[in-house]
Amino acid sequence: MAEKKVKEIKKEPKVRATAGMFDILRKPIISEKSAKLAETNGLAFEIDPRATKKEVANAVKAIYNVAPAKVNIVVIKGKTKNFRRFAGTQKTVKKAYITLKPGEKIEIANA
Repeated sequence: MAEKKVKEIKKEPKVRATAGMFDILRKPIISEKSAKLAETNGLAFEIDPRATKKEVANAVKAIYNVAPAKVNIVVIKGKTKNFRRFAGTQKTVKKAYITLKPGEKIEIANA
């Protein structure tokens, strides 16, 4: 007998929101640059310094039910500043710029 070859369709496993996912996305960044990004299906988040692109994408997918098309990560080093007599440093921030697929949207102000 001839056996038919059946194509296996790979289904992506559903990503569930866990407590760690909420720790990855610390807070949305509200600025002029992020407002311009929002016009072109983009978002900006401050993220955990140890987070990777894949973890950020999974967190956005689990929390907001939207699959990001692209994730870019930027590390901004803290500046050294003089505060009266003392020198100090501002904190280092890691940001994620997320691009969504056309037609998808996340309302951060309502969330």
